Amino acid sequence: MDHTNKPQQNKFGNWIKTSITARMLMVGFLVIILLIPLAFINDLISERSRRQQDVVHEINDKWGNNVMVFGPILKLPYKTYSETKTYNEKTKTYLTETKTEINYAYIFPESLQAEADVNSKTLKRGNFESAVYTTNMNFSGHYIKPQLQLKDIKDADIIWDKASIIIKTSNLKGIKNEVNLKLNDSSYKFETNFTDNANHYAGNLDELESGFLKEKDVPKSEAISFSFSMAFNGSQDLQIIPIGKTTTMTMASNWADPSFIGNFLPNDETKAISKDGFEAQWKILHINRAFSQQYLNQVPNLNQYAFGTKFMVMVDEYQKSERSAKYGFLVIGLTFLVFFLIQTLSKISIHPFQYLMIGLALTMFYTLLVSISEHSNFLKAYLVAGISVIMLITIYSKSILKTMKFPLFIGLSLTALYTFIYVIIQLENYALLVGSIGLFLILASVMFVSRKIDWNND
Repeated sequence: MDHTNKPQQNKFGNWIKTSITARMLMVGFLVIILLIPLAFINDLISERSRRQQDVVHEINDKWGNNVMVFGPILKLPYKTYSETKTYNEKTKTYLTETKTEINYAYIFPESLQAEADVNSKTLKRGNFESAVYTTNMNFSGHYIKPQLQLKDIKDADIIWDKASIIIKTSNLKGIKNEVNLKLNDSSYKFETNFTDNANHYAGNLDELESGFLKEKDVPKSEAISFSFSMAFNGSQDLQIIPIGKTTTMTMASNWADPSFIGNFLPNDETKAISKDGFEAQWKILHINRAFSQQYLNQVPNLNQYAFGTKFMVMVDEYQKSERSAKYGFLVIGLTFLVFFLIQTLSKISIHPFQYLMIGLALTMFYTLLVSISEHSNFLKAYLVAGISVIMLITIYSKSILKTMKFPLFIGLSLTALYTFIYVIIQLENYALLVGSIGLFLILASVMFVSRKIDWNND
């Protein structure tokens, strides 16, 4: 029999058990292996986050989507003329033909006042919820005589008896009332005005148009005042476009966590936010925005100038879980490093399978965190998951390390590490600073402890 392989096998096995280099390679290999379940956990968090967004979109689509109001806009038809000349061979003369075409001018109001009273609430489906609202919006203002002569359009070419008012909005399905416009003492109803002409308007807003205005309600010579109301079921946000030469808006709501969005912010002096809701006021002058008061042929896309408020449920559990999972490599690596230092300094043998069980227990923290946070807040989920994993690893390490001082040290180390990561997750502006200082202190501690290791035993 060939006995030459047996001493070599014993020598290799003894090197695996006693060599510091072999332990380091083994621990490093296990950390790399555990990146696989961490990747699956990250995919799980992303999938649950997408599911939450899908449910929110479904709730909002059934209740009513975001609301944007663009109007009222005075629509004035006018005549334009073009001449064509044709040569007559018989008479040796040119025949001039004048062709009349109808185009449209779009006039914005001189002043626009908007008042929005918003009643917000949350709708739930399963573990997910979305913020929705019902709003009553009152608009008023006035028009002055259009200055179309600046566009080379004569008053005689304006077809005053075919004038109308248009309102554009993003949420026709959410409108709860008939929209009646009052011009002076007259009342006008609106109907939807579908158009598939892409050149007509590029803002993807639906259009409501009134009937033709009476002659006395058209600003031919003097100012004409208007008012109308709109009630919406909406979600996500509520915005208007400041088309008045002077635009003011006041908004009041029972929503305690508003986010003011768009191109203009409310006045700080009048803004008030409390646990019972908020009130805000905006005032925008024509010199504050880069568009004029009248346009020819088409209404421009002015969505970028909209302003208002976002009503969103601050559901950031998935974002926090995702950020926490990004530190999974650090948690596993540092925990294995603690066991490695204890093993090396105390000469206690730890089997690779035991390292693997500890690593899998650490990865279980993130599945517990995600699943519990769907039924509770992030802090409670983090505490339950963290305490469960720390106790499991502490009790398991007692069976490995035999004494109590090392498991207690491991439990305290894991507690400090998870606390450190939670603090980083909560911070925004100082996350990088605190994280860098913490990692520096950890590195300093490892360097201090590892100085006692005899690295020549390889």
